Amino acid sequence: MAEETEKKEIEKEEIKVQEETKESETEQKTEIGKTKKEKPKNKVKTHVSEAKKEKVKELADLMKKKTVMVVSIKGLPSAQFQDIKKKLRGKAVIQVAKKSLVDFALDHSGIKELHGLIPYVQENSAILFSDNDAFEISGILASEKSPAKAKEGQESPEEIVVSAGPTDLLPGPDISALSAVGLQPKVEQGKIHIVKDSVLVKKGENINSNQASIMAKLDIVPFKVGIEPVAAYTEGKVYADIKIDKEGFLEELKDAYSRGLAFSVEIGYVCKDNLSFVLGRAAAHEGALSGLIKEEKKDDADLSGDVGEVPKADELAEKAKEKEEAGEEKKDDAQESKTGEDKK
Repeated sequence: MAEETEKKEIEKEEIKVQEETKESETEQKTEIGKTKKEKPKNKVKTHVSEAKKEKVKELADLMKKKTVMVVSIKGLPSAQFQDIKKKLRGKAVIQVAKKSLVDFALDHSGIKELHGLIPYVQENSAILFSDNDAFEISGILASEKSPAKAKEGQESPEEIVVSAGPTDLLPGPDISALSAVGLQPKVEQGKIHIVKDSVLVKKGENINSNQASIMAKLDIVPFKVGIEPVAAYTEGKVYADIKIDKEGFLEELKDAYSRGLAFSVEIGYVCKDNLSFVLGRAAAHEGALSGLIKEEKKDDADLSGDVGEVPKADELAEKAKEKEEAGEEKKDDAQESKTGEDKK
């Protein structure tokens, strides 16, 4: 009886352990289930507006063009921006969008090389699309710049110099204002004159209120504003720093042509471009040489007139022979005379 009672207790113990194990497993499953169900509650769904989706699609379609260019529109007045867009109509399309949208469109364009433009996109950037060459578009943008006045706080992209000479300012407080910014004014004929060229603002410096005021009074418009090319993708490559100074480039080209032309004439290399210069130089040399030869002939003629005519060799020989014969005759006469005296 005691053994049966012990066995029953052991069985009860085992049943209890099994039930506890099942409860534990059930709790674990329940916790796992809860976790799985709670996960969606923690997930944040981002809503992208249809307008943004359309904008990204539009940018992605335009990126199939030959040239994709990142441009800066910093400090560009809206009216001028719209005017440039009109002038580029038929040649290029300019789109302004948030940096995040542009980055996303570049990243999902399907063109690997376009990823190289992402670092150049800033908050004040726009994207230009064209089927024309990037450098051709850059040249067009360079020609579409207009003068702009300096503003207080603006960073000067280049050195601003005030040239010496008269101004339209009358003597008075402006003399002190000019001196305060480092200029040297003086009064001549009832107007303020600047004595010598002076640097008003150095490159990279921020323009202060006094400097901006003086430039306004002197009617100095130091800057040109427009759409500035930053970087461009064209024909499978990304190019940075593609600004083109059209006027400066033409001046450099003219200077290089002049130097090359002068060098070719100097070394005597003849071609259709320098033929007239080579012939002109040859004619000048011929004229100078002819004048020199004439001077030498004149000097020879003057020398001959002073010395007399130089006798020829035959004439000298004949005179020498006559002289010799005359000497022989005198000798014979002397001998005959001596012989006659001896006979006496």
